Amino acid sequence: MNKDDAMLAAKSAYVTGVRRAGRAATKAGAFANGAPDRDRRLAHWSYSLLKVHDSAALAELDVPWWTYRAIDVVEAWLSARPRPIRVFEYGSGASTAWLARRADEVHSVEHHAGFADIMRPLLEQIAPINLIVVEPVKTSTPTVGSSKEGHAALDFAEYVATIDKVGGLFDLIVIDGRAREACLRASISHLLPDGMIVFDNTNRRRYLAAIAGSGLSQRRLRGLTPTLPYPDSTSLLSIG
Repeated sequence: MNKDDAMLAAKSAYVTGVRRAGRAATKAGAFANGAPDRDRRLAHWSYSLLKVHDSAALAELDVPWWTYRAIDVVEAWLSARPRPIRVFEYGSGASTAWLARRADEVHSVEHHAGFADIMRPLLEQIAPINLIVVEPVKTSTPTVGSSKEGHAALDFAEYVATIDKVGGLFDLIVIDGRAREACLRASISHLLPDGMIVFDNTNRRRYLAAIAGSGLSQRRLRGLTPTLPYPDSTSLLSIG
């Protein structure tokens, strides 16, 4: 078994184990009162661990898959923002549902058609959301590649360019999908002067390098993240 296969097997075993523990805890009445309030950070996080890799369950918890600190800051920022609020998102999921409850116009591009099919019925119950599926093109010479394991022969150029096709300026842009370095470059010209970019998982060196070269200001918020058993980082980027 190679390194990638071993990592996938370990993740699968962890998810299976945690979900089993969640079912046992629920059956025993540990969560008879439902999910703890998000202000009870540790309790909410502990509960969320049982929802690992379940975007629909996370959407019901009404949290995106960012650090709790970033969730708090972005929620306060959106609450104080003049309406209407326009959002573009690379990578759909629980964050799409969360944003739709707090913004007026949400465009989300997803590279995985199967995942989009799972999320679409849930999202349609919340608000009108423009969920766009743009699958990568298989090629030995990708114009815009992804560093994620198993994605070396895929071209995400059309996926990245979706923000150009939607067009216009956005109050908030979320980068939490594939080819994130290229997504960041494409996003800057579509960000309102006083807008914000949410760039997730910035514990990764290649993402920090891309941000450093973007000319944007960064506020990096580390800490607990719903469903994750380890600390992570989400960065909030702005112009100037």
